[in-house]
Amino acid sequence: MTNKVENQSPHHVVIVGGGFGGLHAALSLGKAPVQVTLIDKRNFHLFQPLLYQVATGGLSPADISSPLRSILNKQPNTKVIMGEVQDVDPHQQKVFLNKGELNYDTLIVATGVSHHYFGNEQWAPTAPGLKTIEDALEMRRRIFMAFEAAEKETDAEKRRAWLTFVIVGGGPTGVELAGAIAELAYSTLKKDFRNIDTAEATVILVEGLDRVLPPYPPELSAKAEASLVKLGVKVQTKALVTNIEDNVVTIRQGENTTCMAARTVLWAAGVKASAMGTLLAERTGVELDRVGRVMVESDLSIKGYPQIFVIGDLANFTKPDGKPLAGVAPVATQEGKYVADSILKRLDGERLPAFDYYDAGSLSVIGRHSAVADFGKVKMSGFFAWLIWVFVHIYYLIEFDSKLVVFIQWTWSYFTRKRGARLITGDESLGQIGVDDRGDYFVQPKVKVNVKA
Repeated sequence: MTNKVENQSPHHVVIVGGGFGGLHAALSLGKAPVQVTLIDKRNFHLFQPLLYQVATGGLSPADISSPLRSILNKQPNTKVIMGEVQDVDPHQQKVFLNKGELNYDTLIVATGVSHHYFGNEQWAPTAPGLKTIEDALEMRRRIFMAFEAAEKETDAEKRRAWLTFVIVGGGPTGVELAGAIAELAYSTLKKDFRNIDTAEATVILVEGLDRVLPPYPPELSAKAEASLVKLGVKVQTKALVTNIEDNVVTIRQGENTTCMAARTVLWAAGVKASAMGTLLAERTGVELDRVGRVMVESDLSIKGYPQIFVIGDLANFTKPDGKPLAGVAPVATQEGKYVADSILKRLDGERLPAFDYYDAGSLSVIGRHSAVADFGKVKMSGFFAWLIWVFVHIYYLIEFDSKLVVFIQWTWSYFTRKRGARLITGDESLGQIGVDDRGDYFVQPKVKVNVKA
């Protein structure tokens, strides 16, 4: 009997994905009598809400990234594996990595989402989305290279194309990108060039619905649009991009179709679930929604497989009103903590009530000292909303040194109107983003662009 107790292994929790959901699940289990293995194909946690700041030169990648091993190094029960899950066997309770396999007692899947081009994946190399550090750096390269190319261009029409920026999608990411690019063109870069006036740039935000920030109350959407227009952004609502080809964007707005030359197109129009959603559906029969997210039970587990949880952007948790929870960091964070508590309760022979998300509110920044905030009964916009946005985002950064660096960077930028991370990195001849048959992104060779063409 003694030997049996001594040889008994602790409950093994395997977490796939080191984003907000997976990381907070791991942190919540740090002092629990369980063994935790966190698997991620990157060695760092990324604070995605500030990716647009990297894309527009406000912050550097390291400012919003924290090594997973550093975050979790004080948890003796937690191991980090840099790898990628290739398969899952829910019956034998195993995950198979690109190298090796692991047994689990509980599996938490938190692999997030990627860009969704609604059947137009051929647009991906031309109109990159914003989900990873690589995406942000590629956007940054394209944005600042556009100004550099315009500076050298002698043909007025081609120069206008270089100075035309089209952002597709009027949600929070699109609004933030549009506002930041407008500030670059009309303020930050005004004195940096000699042959062009950067204030002649055209920044266009295209949204298919009747207003920007559709999840927000209509009055806040209206204020956000007014702030964008004040910055110089041309907002086109009820407008759809129907084609992107040969540096020309085709936009249909009602019965009118417009073709415009634009060398920089950025995608913020939609998301689709990671390949893990499809894999789980194949292995467990779980239902997926139209964008591939996993339909989860009230406790965030998969139907018929109570030992498998899906959280974060990959999960479709439907609220009583029939709407799924938004794919935002607070949702993933609360889900990660809930699942960790649920695991511990189960080990004690108890069960938690159904997951209930506490919505503390939504924030979206438009530009310098301008934002909108929806706190339910309290709605605000302008400077005070922006101030709240600043401190909330600094507070939720994982490590203290990141909080300090970002605070200093933002303070400096606010008073000087300068963006210190305006580096053009990456060699365009190396390639651009492509999409394979599974919907995964890869780098494919391309012909080097001639800025005179």
